[in-house]
Amino acid sequence: MTHDRDPDPLATVLITGASRGIGAAAARLLLQRGWRVIAAARRVEAMAPLAAAGAHVLPLDLSDERSREQLAAAVAERFGPLDALVNNAGFGEVGPLETMPLERARAIFDVNVFGLMGLTQLLLPAMRERGRGRIVNVSSIAGRWVSPGSGWYGASKHALEALSDALRLELHRFGMQVVLIEPGLIATDFAAVADPSIQQAQSCTIYGGMMRKVRTGWDNVYRGASAPEVVARAIETALTAARPKPRYLCGHQSVSVIANRLMPTGLWDRFVRAQMT
Repeated sequence: MTHDRDPDPLATVLITGASRGIGAAAARLLLQRGWRVIAAARRVEAMAPLAAAGAHVLPLDLSDERSREQLAAAVAERFGPLDALVNNAGFGEVGPLETMPLERARAIFDVNVFGLMGLTQLLLPAMRERGRGRIVNVSSIAGRWVSPGSGWYGASKHALEALSDALRLELHRFGMQVVLIEPGLIATDFAAVADPSIQQAQSCTIYGGMMRKVRTGWDNVYRGASAPEVVARAIETALTAARPKPRYLCGHQSVSVIANRLMPTGLWDRFVRAQMT
């Protein structure tokens, strides 16, 4: 992917979830391209390499209202209105819908949906009043189709897709753009973070066999996972294209979204069941 224009001098972008994976890769790339980067994450110490490269690092627990307010206040005081916001932070757990505790499902939504929108609501007014800016939301191919065992994570990304569509329509008249990034399988620590929940699900007497097949299927396809830098380049395109697309697919297996859209649902279901149930 190429970018159509360079950012304005000292154009300022806030990237959440910047301590690792996609967020860290995007921060590194945008620093190289001349952006003023604010990197936010729970683990500030993990962002030391970004700070050394010139990023401004700030703490953020996206699920905590006070943490979001403190970050927004610090950004307003030190940097003023943002030119761009990259909502990248998120997490997921795995388990059958029947047995996964609702408090864990709420935790997923607290970060991927309510925390993301809570921070956006705090930062958006200054961008809107200035009449320009971009919001880039990092979703997933799970926001377009979902596999067995990942229903709650997929539901959170489906919700992000809907919120992004509404926000794009609502902000157009204010000169702002909202863009979705839909990565496929990316070589991050997502699998490690989700591992305790999938291990627990495999011990289930009802769904354990299915979850073992899900785990095997994931292990197989993740061998071809793309580097986080692939997503970072898509984020850069979303931020710099003169007329950005509403969505950018990127990374390994992301074309499955197209196959899912073209196939009859029954045929798609048989295809997925054959591999994972």
